[in-house]
Amino acid sequence: MSTYLHNLFAQRIGGPGYGLKEAPIYKFERIKRAKRAALAAHPGKELLDFGVGEPDSMADPKVVETLAREASLPANRGYADNGGQRLKEAAAGYMKEVFGVVVDPETEIVHSIGSKAALSILPATLIDPGDFVLMTTPGYPVFGTHAAYYGGKIHALPLTKENRFLPRLDNIPREILDRTKVLVLNYPNNPTGASATPEFFRQVVEFAKREEIVVIHDAAYTALIFEGRPLSFLSVPGAKDVGLELHSVSKAFNMTGWRCGFVTGNPLLVKAYADVKDNTDSGQFLAIQHACATAFENPKITRETSAKYSRRMDGLVRILRNAGFHSEKPAGSFFLYTQAPVSASGSKKVSFPNGESFSKWLIEEQLVSTVPWDEAGACVRFSVTFAAKDQADETRVLQELENRIKPYKFRF
Repeated sequence: MSTYLHNLFAQRIGGPGYGLKEAPIYKFERIKRAKRAALAAHPGKELLDFGVGEPDSMADPKVVETLAREASLPANRGYADNGGQRLKEAAAGYMKEVFGVVVDPETEIVHSIGSKAALSILPATLIDPGDFVLMTTPGYPVFGTHAAYYGGKIHALPLTKENRFLPRLDNIPREILDRTKVLVLNYPNNPTGASATPEFFRQVVEFAKREEIVVIHDAAYTALIFEGRPLSFLSVPGAKDVGLELHSVSKAFNMTGWRCGFVTGNPLLVKAYADVKDNTDSGQFLAIQHACATAFENPKITRETSAKYSRRMDGLVRILRNAGFHSEKPAGSFFLYTQAPVSASGSKKVSFPNGESFSKWLIEEQLVSTVPWDEAGACVRFSVTFAAKDQADETRVLQELENRIKPYKFRF
């Protein structure tokens, strides 16, 4: 390779040093490698994968049927640009039926190729060099990554059990607030599973108006709750004045690979997103948009999925608590975030300085895969989206987990 190429790489990906040394391995790639190594070391033993961050079920048959039908129509073969009318109207109906939020499909909704794509586009509408973004940690980093690409800076807001995994907005340094443009939230939260409250969202709206910042609420898990009515940020008075909410079919409708959703909220912010998006992508295939509209028109799909996750969560919490973990069932999502032990005693004693060391030991010794999170305390994330053919099989998987950790005494 010509050596001059190294001098041309952008600083945001490493500049001249890009490709000359091995980059840090992404956490989820390390987990994939650990799973392969554990299976090779224990041939024939079943891997219990509680680290999967996506649904284990197929999309609803009605949705698949819509895709099959719409994919054959010549009218759907062209560029979708900023979206089709059917998806906008279905999204508006979904917001009203599920969350009690009224939005204008013409001015307050634009489709996205999934929430990740929207989170990568939105920084271009708001962030200039030196601007700050408030990001929760642990959390989904995409908005912050792209904000940094534009010269923005990130101020981390730790999520701790003491504050019910809600960020504190009262102790941010004034010199940072004066340069802050955006606060990014995600509730129910990945990875903690925590839910927001109307009171917290009211505080966020007041904070945003006082400090003159934009709120981006990533609502990927918002409809996946175990009781009561899902809470949209936009349901709080004044929220539409300051922010946007991102919805997706990925988690709520078992459609992770379909890559479709929508951005809704303040019409000026929606327009800015649409203008940048128009110069970023050419829209999702209309047949997929129409299939996703079918999903949004059938929120019962999500309610049935939530009931399954709730049942599995009850079993997982029971098993972990019996093993000594301080685990509590969250109010929504499919994640169980729990403190990692500091040691385990079995045939021999082993210590865990952080969540990653515990997660590594668990997969190497017992072929149980989890996701470590050490950004705000030594913790691990379990997910109830493990593979199971039916309810009897999910009971079997949970029983197998209990059998594998029962011989150990964990200390916290």
